[in-house]
Amino acid sequence: MRILVFSHYFPPEGNAPASRIHELGRRWAAAGHQVTVVTGPPSVPDGVVYEGYRNGFGREVIDGIEVVRVWTYLAANRGTLRRTLNFVSYMVTATIRALALARPDVVIATSPQFFCGWAGVFFSKIARRPLVLEIRDLWPESIVAVGALRPGATLRALERLERWMYAAADAVVTVGDGYAAGLRARGVAAGRLTVIPNGVDRGIFAPQAADPRLLARHGLSAEKQFVCAYVGTVGLGCGLDVLLGAAERLRARGREDVAFLVVGDGAVRAQLEAEAAARGLGRWLVFAGRQPKSMIAGYLASAGCCLVHLQRVELFKSVLPSKVFEAMAMARPVVMGVEGEAAALVDEAGCGINVRPEDAEAVVDAVLRLADDPRLAGRLGAAGREFVLRRYDRDRLAAVYLELLARVARGR
Repeated sequence: MRILVFSHYFPPEGNAPASRIHELGRRWAAAGHQVTVVTGPPSVPDGVVYEGYRNGFGREVIDGIEVVRVWTYLAANRGTLRRTLNFVSYMVTATIRALALARPDVVIATSPQFFCGWAGVFFSKIARRPLVLEIRDLWPESIVAVGALRPGATLRALERLERWMYAAADAVVTVGDGYAAGLRARGVAAGRLTVIPNGVDRGIFAPQAADPRLLARHGLSAEKQFVCAYVGTVGLGCGLDVLLGAAERLRARGREDVAFLVVGDGAVRAQLEAEAAARGLGRWLVFAGRQPKSMIAGYLASAGCCLVHLQRVELFKSVLPSKVFEAMAMARPVVMGVEGEAAALVDEAGCGINVRPEDAEAVVDAVLRLADDPRLAGRLGAAGREFVLRRYDRDRLAAVYLELLARVARGR
């Protein structure tokens, strides 16, 4: 098949949507299919184009995937107006550029962001090609949940566009059962809906020895400290101000042998780092910033446990953060600060400790329990790895997705 994918994000960007499309696409290409991804210049999260790239039209091949890049209005991963211009500009330029490419057998558009989904709708209608709409977030509900948009006329207009987008797709793929329930409530028929969750690459994420030099770069000691790592986007919805309170509690308890390490960047990273410095928490809360994807496994291996956390809002009970799979595959116990589906996964897998989101005391208690009981940490980590490889192996999930694409391409 010729598979055309609209994805606003793609490597060398390392966020969840970029990683998902890359990992699926390279497997489809290796199976003999022609995969083309239409994307923008790599610029997440600062709105600055990465070295070696430019903001304009270009083509390259990454792991057998033809990558077609288009111009976008650049914007950092914060604010509303400029980000909206970034999203809309991609929708326009990606749709126009795709019309000049070879006609595909099937089209995928992955959302968020919302206007990337509409690029797929416009192209599929003009080119008369079947569309698979991939929903990784219930937008615009998610931006309301984090306070970035208030109820009103704008929200009502976006909700109408959301429903029209769902209706325009031949099939809808989402990443979790909670999202599927939300989509059914929005009128998506169960027969058009398929859950294909995120997963893990067992060839990349596998248990390995901690790297003392990696931690030493950030003033941490693998021999003397138990490190709880948060690895991922440092965004508005992550609720990571909980770490400020957690670090203060470690200081109050005199636990200099335990520290939090934040690996990643995003809209609130600079603010959190400045606040931690102002409070004198540098010994207990360390920020590594954005790191190459090739180093993520090393950071996970060097952590005693991993924190997964989101704000305590109703919408996030349907979220299953992709970072949990990588931690589990590395046999790292998880401190899960997300309620609902994510907490149920931890319970079913027996891979960690669930805590109330935004509760600094609960986070510290869970981390200290793991730090003070290495046998418990090891048992939870091993259970998580066994579970994730059995249920969330990306090779199997890519094959399931490919079967769906073949059915849609055949009009079934």
